[in-house]
Amino acid sequence: MHAKLLFNFFVLLLLTVSYSKANTTPPSEQICGKWESAEKNLIVQVYMQDNKFMAKVIWYTDTGGKPMDYWTDRRNPDPALRSRKILGMSILNGLRYDKDSNTWEDGMIYESKNGRYWNASVKLDKAGRLEVRGYWHFKFIGRTMVFTRV
Repeated sequence: MHAKLLFNFFVLLLLTVSYSKANTTPPSEQICGKWESAEKNLIVQVYMQDNKFMAKVIWYTDTGGKPMDYWTDRRNPDPALRSRKILGMSILNGLRYDKDSNTWEDGMIYESKNGRYWNASVKLDKAGRLEVRGYWHFKFIGRTMVFTRV
């Protein structure tokens, strides 16, 4: 019984800390932090730099069995960038917070699988998941990736 009471206390404490942290974060910075893809094969770090939001790759898995720091941006259209490592690479940049819609807009996302940049927008859904939309000029021509906070 004592262990269950102690467990319940820690759960309540964690919920209280999470709630108070969420309430002290400005709305524009709610996307900052570490996020894992729904497929559980990618973790990105979202951060703010020069009043714009960016994301970089901090962990991923591959199907080739090679270590993360082995993989380079070999499909980049710029030959000078083909040797840069995917681990640590910035893949999302230029997002600006739109307080009226509570979304992050006007960014660009890089897809290393084919070496292409796409327009990007981000929003938080009602469950607190990060929805990253990559699209080509029009939002209805694109794909959405979903991430959960880690």
